Amino acid sequence: MGIKSFRPTTPSMRHTRLLDYAELAGEVAPLKSRIRGKKSSGGRNNNGRTTSAFRGGGHKKSFREVDLKRNRFDGVPAKVKSIEYDPNRSCFIAQVWYANGAKEYILAPHGLQVGQTVMSGEKAEPRLGNCLPLKSIPQGLPVHNVELYPGRGGQVARGAGAQAVVAGSDGRWVNVQMPSGEIRRFLGDCRATIGQCSNLDHMNIEYGKAGRMRWLGRRPHNRGTSMNPVDHPHGGGNDRGGGGRNPVDRHGNLNKGVRTRKPRNPADAMIVRTRRGGAPKKR
Repeated sequence: MGIKSFRPTTPSMRHTRLLDYAELAGEVAPLKSRIRGKKSSGGRNNNGRTTSAFRGGGHKKSFREVDLKRNRFDGVPAKVKSIEYDPNRSCFIAQVWYANGAKEYILAPHGLQVGQTVMSGEKAEPRLGNCLPLKSIPQGLPVHNVELYPGRGGQVARGAGAQAVVAGSDGRWVNVQMPSGEIRRFLGDCRATIGQCSNLDHMNIEYGKAGRMRWLGRRPHNRGTSMNPVDHPHGGGNDRGGGGRNPVDRHGNLNKGVRTRKPRNPADAMIVRTRRGGAPKKR
């Protein structure tokens, strides 16, 4: 995948860098049976209250149902028919047709080509795009779409360019190095897909202008000190003050320098090495 630039016919085009989508290819149309409508929430929950600020508008999108479990057709080979763009995620998706007639979308790993065959299950070979239990994956292989709990579906390493690495096994547990550098234990029955997520150049995109961010549904992010006291704890005042207090969010919670992780998180027992390189603290 490459990045394309533009002639500076306008100030915004001078700095715009976008994907050229050279990896996208296919011989079939999008899978209508796995595409449905998606309603934009505007950053509001089911009570109508804003829970994610500065969201709203944007282009209308359709939702692609992606098979993150990969356990419906164990041992049945599937042929990759197309690599497609998904507006709801940063990596690309692949349309696969199983030998039994089923058609699904899966996350496309980097290097997957149209015409290749993928498979899932314990008997599948540890090749690019195949989904296996962690206990069946050799040490050192990059994986993505890793399950936290067996059968729940992949939750770890699903973004563009993300990958985890199988670091070794210890009984029924498998150590996996997370994208952050943290080493965590997973049950050996948890599934993962071989390879690194596609669209590695996603991090090199430069949108160039504010309007392109509005197309993505992101509204202007204004400062708390520019608001009224009813809208933000930093609001109000007769001049451009700094707020007069430690930085907080709109709910009054400290948002700089304070760790937000729970001090007694049960998941701490699964951490072998923290992302900072040290051993986890015993609480």
